[in-house]
Amino acid sequence: MVVVPNLSQAGQAVRNPLAFIAQRWTPSPETVRRAALAALVMSVVIVVTGGAVRLTGSGLGCPTWPKCTDESLTATGEMGLHGAIEFANRMLTYVLCAAVGWAIIAARAAKPWRRGLPRLGWAQFWVVMGNAVLGGFTVLTGLNPYTVAAHFLLSSALIAVALLMWQRADEGDAAPRPLVGKPVRQLAWVLIATSGALIAVGTLVTGAGPHAGDSSDVPRVPVKWETVSQLHADLAWVVCGLTIALWFVLRAVDAPAGPRGRVRDLLVVLLAQGVIGYVQYFTKLPEVLVALHMLGSTLVWIAVLRVLLSMRERPATEPGEAPLPVSAASAPEPAPAG
Repeated sequence: MVVVPNLSQAGQAVRNPLAFIAQRWTPSPETVRRAALAALVMSVVIVVTGGAVRLTGSGLGCPTWPKCTDESLTATGEMGLHGAIEFANRMLTYVLCAAVGWAIIAARAAKPWRRGLPRLGWAQFWVVMGNAVLGGFTVLTGLNPYTVAAHFLLSSALIAVALLMWQRADEGDAAPRPLVGKPVRQLAWVLIATSGALIAVGTLVTGAGPHAGDSSDVPRVPVKWETVSQLHADLAWVVCGLTIALWFVLRAVDAPAGPRGRVRDLLVVLLAQGVIGYVQYFTKLPEVLVALHMLGSTLVWIAVLRVLLSMRERPATEPGEAPLPVSAASAPEPAPAG
């Protein structure tokens, strides 16, 4: 028989730091929810600050990647304000990573252990890493508008995963139970798809518009931004129409208050975003309004996803299943590494 020596605490911490923390700390459910919310908030902040980089013409303030210049990892005084802005935005990626890391640690240490929550946290981490690399390619390609658009769309995917983790942190692990009928859920999915198309076309408006992100000769999408803006506005009206239709359908089927409230919230956000969009169009895209519109796009996406998520519930246990005893729920249980 082979005797396996006990690992020291330091050895355990190095071998599996997340399990080591989980054995010694149990966060409250509220702590887990706040950690997930922090990751969601930072995923929105990084979009807005990325827009600020573009709108201030600082997209190539650091002309290379992963270093700021060929000789320096950080921005230098000679690079001026644009270099400082671009480098500061890069540093915010580390803040985002810290927020996502905190969410992963809190989810992993929660008792009883839930496999789904840490996975959603790790999904965010890998999306952030992928988007950081894509951001590097964006700089190396001189702010190619298509890589810029992909960079924004991947940020939207990050927001979706972060929102789902925040939602799941407040739910149980039983199978989801629909609160409305299948046709209503299908209408919500159509709303999701149309909203995704709206955001995608919005990135083309940016790629064709006057805010290239830098004062140098930056490639643009070869269409008139007014033409793409018209398509963007048409899609916005379709999204508004679907939202209103969904609201009437939910009232007609006497749906619970939750889905009706989420649709009402979405309609309010859409109307505010529409006002900003039309004002910025007729005022030739001033930077402040474009920044507000970018923030609004993230809020619209969150509101749309919350509509879909409100149409089901996930209790802690299946019907007829006894809840976990308090002692079992609070006791640490072994789990796979990571």
